[in-house]
Amino acid sequence: MQRNYVNVAMLTVIMLTASLRGWAAPPAAVSGVVRDAQGVVQMGALVQVTGVNSTLVGTAFTDLHGRYLIANILPGKYEVRASAALFVPAMHGNLQLAPGARAIVNLTMNAIFDAAAWLPAERRKADEPKDDWTWTLRSVANRPILRVFDDNGDVMMVSSSATEHARPADKARAGVSSGNGGFGNGGIHNVFQLDRSMPDGSDVEIRADLGAQTGPYLRAPSTSLQAGYQRRLGFSGAGRIVTSYQSHPEMVGTGGATGLEALQLASSQKTTLGDSVDLELGGTVYVLRSAGYAMASRPFLKITAHPTSQWSAGYRMATSRDLQSFNGLDTVELELPVGVMERGRMKTESGLHQELSLARKAGRGMVQVSYYKDNLKRVMLAGGGELGVADLAAAAAPDSTANGIVADTATESFRMLGAGYRSQGINLLMTEPITPGLWVAVEYSTGNAMAAPGDKQPMHLSTVSTELKSRAGQSATVALKGRLIHSGTQVRASYRWQPETLVTAVNSFAAFSDQAYLSFLIRQPIRCGKVLPSGLEATVDITNLLEQGYRPVLSQDGRTLFLAQTPRMIQAGLAFNF
Repeated sequence: MQRNYVNVAMLTVIMLTASLRGWAAPPAAVSGVVRDAQGVVQMGALVQVTGVNSTLVGTAFTDLHGRYLIANILPGKYEVRASAALFVPAMHGNLQLAPGARAIVNLTMNAIFDAAAWLPAERRKADEPKDDWTWTLRSVANRPILRVFDDNGDVMMVSSSATEHARPADKARAGVSSGNGGFGNGGIHNVFQLDRSMPDGSDVEIRADLGAQTGPYLRAPSTSLQAGYQRRLGFSGAGRIVTSYQSHPEMVGTGGATGLEALQLASSQKTTLGDSVDLELGGTVYVLRSAGYAMASRPFLKITAHPTSQWSAGYRMATSRDLQSFNGLDTVELELPVGVMERGRMKTESGLHQELSLARKAGRGMVQVSYYKDNLKRVMLAGGGELGVADLAAAAAPDSTANGIVADTATESFRMLGAGYRSQGINLLMTEPITPGLWVAVEYSTGNAMAAPGDKQPMHLSTVSTELKSRAGQSATVALKGRLIHSGTQVRASYRWQPETLVTAVNSFAAFSDQAYLSFLIRQPIRCGKVLPSGLEATVDITNLLEQGYRPVLSQDGRTLFLAQTPRMIQAGLAFNF
């Protein structure tokens, strides 16, 4: 009996000790609100609290107002993580919880499309800085996530349309532009676009660009027709496809070439693997016809990993400078592929670009460092000046090293095929938003490019390919892009410097590689009360305003032509959106 009393006493002491310890160290709790980068609360986001060695301590889903609460957490050091499909996970580390603490941790998630929002697209499009194609997926990515559970707590349905607002099913644009818009884009152009949003969330866009017969060489006006389709694939993916037909009767070239036609099929797809890896792949297949035929395929692959909310690492493989990523099809307007006749065969530019990159968020901006390696087998050189029949005949001669030429008689510009070269270097890109609608970027690149002789003596057109040599160089760019909130002005301005002896771009696959020296594009809405209808806007597009980097070339009859990384282009127009 005495032993039983001893056992009861010991059990009582143990229970009292445990209760005292519980009273001395009450559990802590974590609560807060999860939002996206635009401040929209995110319903249904998964919030997790992890301890040492990533041990899961507690989970919760945000409610209708984006709020969450995880209680009964022992005192200690923890990390809070919020995740949702189409978003890069957001984390808050080094959270020290004292006994009985009620910590408030608000988290902001960036959509997978916004993670690099302050990074420019790989190549500039003619309609920047405005995306004429209203891609549904981008707006969907910034809407709250709604999850529906069954009786067992399993996810049955996920939707991002909980707060979706109806938008017009159709949007149209008509415009006219004039000027020297560069190779294949001279004279007067009448552009019509129609964008239709389908009930299933997909988008269809049709674009027609009809030129005007402005010169004696033109047998018919230039024509450009494009059609594009985009839709979501599964929950976290999207696909885009664009078909394009372009006809340019104003082109003449070696081998008796008159006119140039191009038929293109471009596609891109993006998906998310788990919560931290983005996969993009696609490419372009095109057929060219002039005095002969050429067919080429230009694929790309891009992989981006987000190990944390601050860091990302990526790999990119591209075979065309015009389409290097999913965002390269933000518009249905495709660049004109160029082919030249050389010794009875049509040849096009070709090469391989591979790049490894590491990026980190710096405040509201981003810093990205890349190492790239290029193997360019054939390079298309840009030039200006009126070519004569003797020049084309000399370039086609058996002993010529000009490698074929095609000339645009409407803009007095030409393209000629040059020898290839290898290059490798680094690219440093720093971006920072300066207002809610404007950001500034600084880019620095090293690598090789084709260079003219440094003595500024004119080269000869028939021997250009042998006179140009691959040479190491550097480039530096300062750029401004965005929208002025009060006026609605959209602007993209940049100054890209590189040694003037270089006639191709250093790191030709970089973001600003086609922006030579001083270049800018401005779109300005025109408002005049009730005098003018709403939706009217003016556009001015200028590249290499100061005509820098021109290297002289002598034609067969002694006239001075030139080669340049990008010849000067000036184009202006009016458009009406309705």
